[in-house]
Amino acid sequence: MNSIQQLRTGIRYIPAFILFFFMSTLYAQHNAVAPTDGFIVSGIVKNTLKLNIKDLLRLKQDDLGDVAIKNQRGEEKGVAKQIKGVSLKAILDSAEIFADKPKEFSEFYIVLTASDEYTNVYSWNELYNTEVGKHVYVVTEMDGKSIDQMPDRILVLSLADLNSGRRHLKGLAKIEVKKVN
Repeated sequence: MNSIQQLRTGIRYIPAFILFFFMSTLYAQHNAVAPTDGFIVSGIVKNTLKLNIKDLLRLKQDDLGDVAIKNQRGEEKGVAKQIKGVSLKAILDSAEIFADKPKEFSEFYIVLTASDEYTNVYSWNELYNTEVGKHVYVVTEMDGKSIDQMPDRILVLSLADLNSGRRHLKGLAKIEVKKVN
């Protein structure tokens, strides 16, 4: 087969490749995490909370600057700019986690679940006794967009993680405080 015939054969496959590319893109968008407009805080708390976007915007928001988003291998996947957020601890404090004895707090863990059932877990000690707890946020503004305009709402980021990919949670639907049995 000469080079002209090879070129003609290759050109025949271009429309199929383009169709495959667009179909896979549509499929990926179809399987995106459904954005949420609110979430519930429940479990071992005095006050079960049902928070929506307006409720979040009433809480104290911190300016977090720009944040590099890295996957589990440490590869940078992008930079989120102009981030503002509400501290996860502030939300949990509003719900008032309670224990019969102070030592029980060491048995508590917090489960964050997204609309697609993706789950992240933090221990009570991790949030309240380490630097990590000072850097976990529910994002209220990113890339110049308010939370109600963000396609990944409601987004939770742990800025203290070396590789943020595993705890980059989109579409927050619920937060549950539980105890190890």
